[in-house]
Amino acid sequence: MSEAKFLSGYDPDAYDRPALAVDLVLLGLHDGRPSVLLLQRAEHPHAGRWALPGGFVALDETLDAAAERVLRDKAGLAGIQCEQLYTFGALDRDPRMRIVSVAYLALLPERAFGEALDGMPKLSRAVIDVPWTGEAGGPVAVLPADGRMRGEPLALAFDHAEILALAILRLRGKLDYSDVGFALLPEHFTLRQLQDVHEAILGTPLNKPAFRRRMLDRGWLAPTGSREAGTSFRPAELYRFQKPS
Repeated sequence: MSEAKFLSGYDPDAYDRPALAVDLVLLGLHDGRPSVLLLQRAEHPHAGRWALPGGFVALDETLDAAAERVLRDKAGLAGIQCEQLYTFGALDRDPRMRIVSVAYLALLPERAFGEALDGMPKLSRAVIDVPWTGEAGGPVAVLPADGRMRGEPLALAFDHAEILALAILRLRGKLDYSDVGFALLPEHFTLRQLQDVHEAILGTPLNKPAFRRRMLDRGWLAPTGSREAGTSFRPAELYRFQKPS
């Protein structure tokens, strides 16, 4: 039998098929802590709970295209680099039916975070509370960033707390050997801002001289010749990220 004849008689309904979705972890910083953009669900299941922006993947759509569509339609953002984080396929992760979700991670500097909040009123910023140190892993809690509910954790829909925990674990694992932290910074930044990013993700203070020496020795930083403005102290030098040759 030829392949063409086989395909002409193939029944795509012969096997059960799960639905496929994408969920976006849009992560930034707030008051020295990692924060994320969430939407409050208006419909069942999990009505009233908070969820990552997400959606189903169309049959004529790639995973990356679906992630870009959700980024545009639910966060009002475009041109933001999203990378696949992990695939979540627990049998009971969604009470409606078998739904497999491919989670994406995007790191947003404060400007992009603000644009999303200003352009999409339904989005809210929440702070991720990470109780474990290093790369131990474990559950995380999500707290309102605006002080509502007196700091009580937000109830998250589906397995989105698990997705956020893995996002933090992945970031901590990559931070020391990759340039991932620069995505959370403006184009020009101070060494203090760079250290703030590392401390926020790691959840621990760092030795200032040792950190700066390590960053400068890697060849990732190029002086801009300018200094920060609007400070009452001696203005710090501004740098930009450069790929090492």
